[in-house]
Order: sequence, then C-alpha cells, then structure tokens
Amino acid sequence: MTSNAVKIRVQDLVRLFGPVRAVDGITFEVAEGEVVGFLGPNGAGKTTTMRILTGFLRPTMGRAEIAGYDVSEASLLARRHLGYLPENVALYGEMRVEEYLDYRAKLKGVPRSQRKARIDYVIERCRLQEMRRRLCSTLSKGYRQRVGLADALVHNPDILILDEPTVGLDPLQVRETREVIRELGVDHTVLLSTHILHEVEMVCERVIIIHRGKIALDSPLAELQRSRLIEVGVAADGVPVDDVASALGAVAGVREVRPPRDGGELFELVLEDNADPRDQVARMVLDRGWKLRHLALRRETLEDRFVDAILRAEA
Repeated sequence: MTSNAVKIRVQDLVRLFGPVRAVDGITFEVAEGEVVGFLGPNGAGKTTTMRILTGFLRPTMGRAEIAGYDVSEASLLARRHLGYLPENVALYGEMRVEEYLDYRAKLKGVPRSQRKARIDYVIERCRLQEMRRRLCSTLSKGYRQRVGLADALVHNPDILILDEPTVGLDPLQVRETREVIRELGVDHTVLLSTHILHEVEMVCERVIIIHRGKIALDSPLAELQRSRLIEVGVAADGVPVDDVASALGAVAGVREVRPPRDGGELFELVLEDNADPRDQVARMVLDRGWKLRHLALRRETLEDRFVDAILRAEA
C-alpha cells in the first residue's frame, strides 16, 4: 500500500432516521498518515457518520470503506484495521485494567504469542503503568478514557476513530491525552471528533466541518492558518449593511466581506495573499463620512472558519 493510500473513504453517504436525514450525501477521504479533525455543532451528523464507519449502523444509501473494505459488506475485515474510542467508554468494573485489555485483545484476535507484548505496549503508550492492577470500577474519568484508548490500540490497527477523547478531563489530563494523540498520528491514520477547536489546531493537519448532515468545509489547517483578516468597525447611520459591505468589498486586496453578526458593527474582510489594505479601508470609510470604530489586522482562526462555514450552510 502506498504512502498516500486512502484509508477512509465515504461516498454519497446517507443515513435516515424516519423522515430525518442525519447524514445527507456526504463524500470525503482520509489518506494514510493523516490526522483529520471532524467537527460540527450538536446534531450535525458526526456521531452518526462515525457509527457507520465503525460498523454500528448501516447506511441508508451510499458507501463507506475502511482500509478498502466496505463497512457493510465486509464489516469484520474492516474492523481489523480500525480502533474506535467512543465518547463514553464502557468497562467491566470487576476486571483489573490489564485483565480487561487481555480480554479485549482476545476478542480482537490478537495471537496468544503477541498478547502480552501488545498489552505492555498500550499500557505504556497510554500512560497506564500505575493503573494496570487497579479495578476498572475505581478509575477516574481520565483513566477510563486512557483504558478506552488502549483498547482501541491493542490489536495494532492502522486507523483510529476517536470521539471526544478529552471530554470531561481536567486540564492536565487534556494536555497528556493531546500529546498521546499527537504521537499516535506518526504511525496511524486518525479521524478525531471534538468540540474543542483549539485541540484540533494543536493535533490535526486537516479539518472537515459537517452541519445538518452535509459537509460545510474540508480544508488543510495550514491553508486556513495562512488566511488573514481585517476587522473593521463601521458606524454608518442610515446606510444598509449590504451597502457598507459592498463598499468594503470593492477595496483592492479584499477577497471576501463577512457582515456583522447579531446586529453589531464589526465587519471581517478576508484578504488576498500578502495584501494589507488597512490604509485604503480607513480612507474609504472616512471619505464616505462614516465613523471608523475599529481597525485591526489578524490571522484567521479555526473558530472564524467554523462559524463562517455554519452560517453559510444555514443561509
């Protein structure tokens, strides 16, 4: 398999729950070695998509593949390549951590001769050395998440799907879990679902944003982070917002104008590469007799793109 082989493929995927289209014809691919953030507001269709990819749900229409295997037609073969960490990790409380991982390794077909080495490896990788003899029922939320991650890794899959891996953790546990995910990205293909945008910026190379069952944005993070904005606060009494936006958009170097949200005065001007038309923007505003309340240049954040993608999808 080549270094850029497709590990996750979703094609025209649809999932209906009665009249509701939880997933509405989405298409995307994740290549070998990519770490991709899978984002969206609550109810966007993220969890449904992941449950289809992991074999817990069947698609209504379309196709989903893991490592080249159709998840509906060859579910067992697909699962051999897949490690899944659900948002809520279910453990057997009466088992000790290493016993639980041994049990899970047996279920996942890890050969007896390799089982101890794999359990030792995942315990070390997930920083569970001090907990290996602890009963699962006594573990904190953070350590339960780590055991779930160790379970996802124990059969040495080449693909990981992680659903909210840091939810409910304290700041130190969040930092440690992020570091583990970053390390895993060296040897695995990772699809990471989270509501924490900063987390995606720290560990992912690409972001897919889904809203109302459709893909609203699919872009490399490096491309998003190169984009720059001018924030302009304009008070133009009696002038329609669309007219102000049109005037700002006519300034050379401005690629796109995002109007104020919630009745405010702050416009966002997305710039052409290397452009910095702050002087021209200020002159245009003042020449028209409008009041310039604010003018600042900054880099575009993932939060900017997330909100913009959602608003565009709702328009």
